Amino acid sequence: MTLAETVQTTRRWDNVRKAAQIGAGLQAVCIALPLLDLWVFGSVERHVQRAYPEWGPDEVALDRNAIVIYLAIVGVLGLAAWLGTIWAAKRDWRVRGTVTTLFVAGMGLLGINAGLGGDAYDQIVPPWLGLTLLVIPALPGVTALVAAWAGRHQR
Repeated sequence: MTLAETVQTTRRWDNVRKAAQIGAGLQAVCIALPLLDLWVFGSVERHVQRAYPEWGPDEVALDRNAIVIYLAIVGVLGLAAWLGTIWAAKRDWRVRGTVTTLFVAGMGLLGINAGLGGDAYDQIVPPWLGLTLLVIPALPGVTALVAAWAGRHQR
């Protein structure tokens, strides 16, 4: 591979890579937000208490912890997806397919998280938290998607 080809390959997906790097940084916020709520805000706990007023503190704590741990795990999976996108963009490896698949899967999962209800819950995740965790990665995700598909990319 010549130097010109190497430069072209590394610059070809620069905007995708930059959007994914921003997305990875914002994903760290998405991981921290449920944990911060657990330790500081307590909105998940109040949400569980409203759904199950007859439950004692131990049962509420178990459900609260399950919701927060689930959201943290989803956040870590999102971070892995951003890192996979960065890896694909750096190596010029199926970038369009990677970005598109991960965007659709990620937004689908986050949309389900934001709207899924069950038992006594209208929504299992408190609405403000579910929507926040949906919106934060959406902008860099859309940016990466547009960067992957827009413009002329030479093969």
